[in-house]
Amino acid sequence: MSVSERRKRRMMSDINVVPYIDVMLVLLIIFMITAPLITQGVRIDLPQAPSEVLPPSEQEPLVVSVDAAGQVYIDLGETPDAPISEQTLVNRVAAVLKYRPQTEVLVEGDRGVDYGRVVEVMTLLQGAGVSGIGLITEPSER
Repeated sequence: MSVSERRKRRMMSDINVVPYIDVMLVLLIIFMITAPLITQGVRIDLPQAPSEVLPPSEQEPLVVSVDAAGQVYIDLGETPDAPISEQTLVNRVAAVLKYRPQTEVLVEGDRGVDYGRVVEVMTLLQGAGVSGIGLITEPSER
């Protein structure tokens, strides 16, 4: 090839995206299969009561859990399955409500926990600025 022929040829600068699409589809399938298998949170034996399902909301509610030992958990942060102190609960809930004031707060208390402990947690939530608190139950077996 002469020098004049090399100058006329241009380099091809197209990117072949087909392998990237294949990888993305494989990742999508993997996440679709594994997402339902992952269970998060704390094991709570909820009391049964006749109740209705909440209508869907744009914002996810903030769920505070009280296990049978009376330890408090919140589904927020890096470790939602680790117990937190009362002061940490108040701080985290207040921070969430500062940025998202319309966030619903739900409390799920284990069937075996003392009723007074659930009321203490609800009082802490009110102190953090929560105006309305919902309680989570399992539907009755009728």
